[in-house]
Amino acid sequence: MTPASATLPSHAIGVFDSGVGGLTVARALMQRLPEENIIYFGDTARVPYGIKSVETIAHYATQIAQFLLERRVKLLVVACNTMAAVAARAIADLSPVPVLDVIDAGARAAAAASRTRRVGVIGTLATVASGAYDRAIHAAAADVEVRSQACPLFVPFVEEGWLTHPATRLTAEEYLAPLRGAGLDTLVLGCTHYPLLAPLIQEVVGAEIALVDSADTVAADAAELLERLGLRNRVGRGEHRFYVSDVPQRFQQIGERFLGRPLTGVQVVGW
Repeated sequence: MTPASATLPSHAIGVFDSGVGGLTVARALMQRLPEENIIYFGDTARVPYGIKSVETIAHYATQIAQFLLERRVKLLVVACNTMAAVAARAIADLSPVPVLDVIDAGARAAAAASRTRRVGVIGTLATVASGAYDRAIHAAAADVEVRSQACPLFVPFVEEGWLTHPATRLTAEEYLAPLRGAGLDTLVLGCTHYPLLAPLIQEVVGAEIALVDSADTVAADAAELLERLGLRNRVGRGEHRFYVSDVPQRFQQIGERFLGRPLTGVQVVGW
């Protein structure tokens, strides 16, 4: 593991997720910080995380963080809402380099955006049950009322590519019905898969509700943090490496939809 004092600008940003969803965060980082090297890990052998126990998720998350730290990353980005919800403290305690996560970023963005002070959050069962978004939003703005809704079927729909399928629409209408009459003006997409469903979700909840995707906020935070620490890489074009724990072909196929560009050279890591 690289001590924080030995970190160099040329070292990569480590981004990790339970599968492909975190590629929406990686994409935002690539767009905002094109010179930065990125190492991405997707735990495709053990996805989905959203229905697993807190102890199991924390074990997996710290194992992946350790893997990335051994590759001399200068910053860890927890791009999985479920991992951030239940294991953010364990990851931070393990890491000698800074850690950013999507929940903190999304919560701050939502608190800043809301005018009615009523914010909705949609996510996996584990994320919603953890109450992590409630705590993070209230830490950013104590006067905000938070309404949460688990939407577990959204992840498999996205991975099947059913972004506009009638079944996806019917499910969205069912999940989001309790939120439509709650006076919300802001809705946090509390899972990194959900931005791919943003057009459909927007149609269902109505144009008056602003959707918050934490990927852009995380990318902005990363840029500011690396600048402040003197760790921005300003040489050449960033290199991107991708690791998975299983089925690299499927990761590549689905991942290109998330990343919005070709995805090659995926390597498999056996635990």
